[in-house]
Amino acid sequence: MAKGKFILAIDQGTTSSRAMIFDAEGVPAGEAGLELPQSFPAPGWVEHDPEAIWSGVLATGREALAKAGLTAGDLAGIGITNQRETTILWDRQTGRPIAPAIVWQDRRTASICEPLQAQGHGVLVGERTGLVIDPYFSATKIAWLLDHIPGARIAALRGELAFGTVDSFLLWRLTGGRVHATDATNAARTLLFDIHRQEWDEELLKLFQVPRAILPEVLDNCADFGTALPEHFGAAVPIAAMAGDQQAATVGQACFTPGMIKSTYGTGCFLVLNTGDTAVPSKHRLLTTLAYRLDGKPTYAMEGSIFVAGAAIQWLRDGLKIIGSAVEAEALAQRADPRQRVYLVPAFTGLGAPWWDSAARGAIFGLTRDTGPAELTRAALEAACFQTRDLLEAMSADGAAAPESLRVDGGMAVNDWAMQCLADTLAIPVERPAITETTALGAASLAGLQTGLYASLPDLAARWRRDRRFEPRLGQDERDSRYAGWCDAVQRSLTGGA
Repeated sequence: MAKGKFILAIDQGTTSSRAMIFDAEGVPAGEAGLELPQSFPAPGWVEHDPEAIWSGVLATGREALAKAGLTAGDLAGIGITNQRETTILWDRQTGRPIAPAIVWQDRRTASICEPLQAQGHGVLVGERTGLVIDPYFSATKIAWLLDHIPGARIAALRGELAFGTVDSFLLWRLTGGRVHATDATNAARTLLFDIHRQEWDEELLKLFQVPRAILPEVLDNCADFGTALPEHFGAAVPIAAMAGDQQAATVGQACFTPGMIKSTYGTGCFLVLNTGDTAVPSKHRLLTTLAYRLDGKPTYAMEGSIFVAGAAIQWLRDGLKIIGSAVEAEALAQRADPRQRVYLVPAFTGLGAPWWDSAARGAIFGLTRDTGPAELTRAALEAACFQTRDLLEAMSADGAAAPESLRVDGGMAVNDWAMQCLADTLAIPVERPAITETTALGAASLAGLQTGLYASLPDLAARWRRDRRFEPRLGQDERDSRYAGWCDAVQRSLTGGA
C-alpha cells in the first residue's frame, strides 16, 4: 500500500474544474472549485481554452490540499475524471495546444457527419464503437482541426502532434510530457476505438482521416499512469486512475451489478445502465459503451446522452438573466402557476439521444401573457425529467427491464423539487446519495483500488450511502398527459417537425 492515506480527485467538467480530497473511508476531506468559461465563436460552436483548463486544475488541486490541511506527501495517488469527447491537439515538443479545445457540445462538424451517414458508414461505426456518427464525438472534431489549422495535418503525419481528450491532456501536463495515454472509457467515446477488441481501429482511422501517430496509449481505468511532477503539488504523486465523467459517476454510484442505473444532472444529463459482460446493441439510438475496464476486462453499459440539463438553468441565469443563481431555481419552480403547461425544449446544440438531430434548435411552447420567470424555470427543470423518460422509454424498447430505482447525482440532484418531479415523471423511486459529487468520488474510488486503499468493488458498494429517496406521487393520467405535451413539443422542434 502507498504511504499516503488520501486520494486527490481531479474532476474537470464542462463548466467548472473541481478538486476533492477523500480519505481511506471515502469521506471528503477538502474541496475546491472554479468556473470554466466557455466561448461560442459561431452558432453551434463551443470552445474552451486548454490553458484555462490546466490552470484551473492546478489551482483547485492546490486549494483542496490546503483546505484539507494536507500536503502532497499525504496522498496515495491521484484520480482524474473529465468531460468526455472534448478534443485537444497539442505540439509534442512544446506541449502547447495548437487551437482551442472543441467541446463535446460543439456541432460544427455536422457537415462532415451527414455525408458519412448518408453513405451508410453508420452500420460499421455502430458495430465497432457502439456509437452513432454525430458531431458529439471526437473523431470529426480531430479531422476538422487537422484540416482547418494551417500545417496541422502535415505535422500530425510527421508525428509532431498529440491528440487527447481532456484526461489525456492533463496527464501529459502533469507528467511533464512523459506519458501520452488515456483510459478505455474515454477512448470508447472517440468513434475510433473498437469496444469489442479493445483497441484503436484502423478502418475507422481511415474513414475519419485520423493519423494513428497522434493517438494515446489506452490503459485500464486503474493503472500506472505515471507520476505528477513535484512542481505541481509539492511532491511527486502517482496518477493511479482515469475515467470519463459518466463512467466515474457510475463507479461513484456503485452501479456494479447488471441492471443498476444512474443518471447524472450536470451541464447535460447522462443515463448509464450497467449491462455486465454483454455489449447490448440498441435499436432505438442509444449508445453501447463501456462502464469501466479493470484488469483488462471490460464491463459494458447502455447510455443515453442529453446535451442540455443544468445548462438550461445556466442559460436562464447568464443568457436571459431571470435568475441570479442556480440555487434560486427550486423556489421559483415551486411558485410557478400549475395551470400553465410551458415546455422548454433545450436543443441549444441539437438534440442527443434518442433523437440525434444536430440541426434541431431550442424552442419554448405554451407561452401566455401570464408566463414569467417561475414558469420558465419550472419548464427548464421539467425538461431534464422528460428527457430522462425519453431515455428510459428507449431502454425499455431495447428490452431492458424497468429499474427498481434510479440513482441520481450532479448539481441538479440537490434540488428537491426537481428530484420529486423526476420521480413523478418516471414513476420510479429516485435515490440521492449522501455524496452527490459522485464523479469525483468515482475517480477517487478507482485510484483507491489501484493504490490499495480500497479492497474491491464490493468494498466500494458497501460504502455507498443514501441521503434521500423520492417516491412517485403523481397520478398516471396526469403523468402521461404532461409527457404527451413534451413529446409534441419535441416533434415540433425536430428538423422537419410539425
